[in-house]
Amino acid sequence: MTQRAFSVISPQETTSPVVFASPHSGSDYDSDFLQASILDGLQIRSSEDAFVDNLFAEAPRFGAPLLYALKPRAFLDLNRAVEELDPALIEEARPRGLNPRIASGLGVIPRVVANGQAIYRGKLSMQEAQRRIDTFWHPYHAALGGLLRQAQQRFGQSVLIDCHSMPHEAVASMPARPGALPEVVLGDRFGSAASAVVMDRVEAAFVDAGLRVVRNAPFAGAYITQTYGRPSRGQHAVQVELDRSLYMDEAAIRPNSDFQAFKALLSEVIGEIAKIGAEDLPLAAE
Repeated sequence: MTQRAFSVISPQETTSPVVFASPHSGSDYDSDFLQASILDGLQIRSSEDAFVDNLFAEAPRFGAPLLYALKPRAFLDLNRAVEELDPALIEEARPRGLNPRIASGLGVIPRVVANGQAIYRGKLSMQEAQRRIDTFWHPYHAALGGLLRQAQQRFGQSVLIDCHSMPHEAVASMPARPGALPEVVLGDRFGSAASAVVMDRVEAAFVDAGLRVVRNAPFAGAYITQTYGRPSRGQHAVQVELDRSLYMDEAAIRPNSDFQAFKALLSEVIGEIAKIGAEDLPLAAE
């Protein structure tokens, strides 16, 4: 089993202040973790953003780095704060007030995967929780912070595109006319994580590619967007959620027949996003 927390694909020449990152597409399910779980090999992958790292793999061709996690979300959630330890799962963890993510089993060490399926038979030790955080959480965030600092030092600003996927059912119940359900949800925590200029440019890149886009509902961004988005300092963060049904068989967790075509379409979107801030365009509102 690997003890590496992440991989980075760097461009031959960095020409963009945009950093693409995928914290939930990791698929290194080591044997110890699988043996500790009561789920089978398919069930345990249900909360994984499968293939998202592959979909965004063209980013370096457009002068922007791609960072992606190697360990799966079911093992450790990089989009949670290290303090979000679940007392129902972690021995000696203390409640920290009402936290709906922890209450639903989705702390930094998740207790459940999709549809509330329990991962473990019993509890985990605090030592094991801390080992995961020290070995995988801190290195990933150190790498992400480093890439964003480099972008800001070189370009005077940074733009994080935090790449995720969502089950089709997450948008299937949204009110919309037939054939008009959103395919992409962009989250900037209602304007607090990215300037309007950045958000408009990211949205336009998807819309111009023919994709239906909404903002901040049902996903507005979580720990990563909140932590790294500081538009007043020239630090912008946008969470991107892609409807999984566009490119994969969700039940079998495998690419569908549209995968390559969707990846090619997304390559155009990535190319447009990578131009943000690389041109003579201010990213903050006047």
